[in-house]
Amino acid sequence: MISVISTSNAPAAIGPYSQAIKMGNLVYTSGQIPLDPATGQVVTGTAEVQTHQVLTNLKAVLEAAGTSFDKVIKTTVFIKDMNDFAAINTVYGSYFTATPPARSCVEVARLPKDVLVEIEAVAYVE
Repeated sequence: MISVISTSNAPAAIGPYSQAIKMGNLVYTSGQIPLDPATGQVVTGTAEVQTHQVLTNLKAVLEAAGTSFDKVIKTTVFIKDMNDFAAINTVYGSYFTATPPARSCVEVARLPKDVLVEIEAVAYVE
């Protein structure tokens, strides 16, 4: 059975997609960008600042689905500039401490709203 996951603690979708979809024991999140869920505005600042907001949003979506960072099995990180990799990686590592998930990281030409980073995840739900 497929369930749509939605929470007001993360930014509303800015297109025809869900914040996350739960199917069986897996949750697939949409990519999270550094939007403030209260205002819908981009959190401006460095790659570190934006990554913290992205992961705060991702945490809210995971919690709404009944899971958490320690149950994430795969992430994909999209970054605007590979020169920000180390800074983003440092922040990312502070959220995934116990057993880091498998991960892909790619530099892209452009992200929605011209943000610096976007992260999506697949997580297990017990």
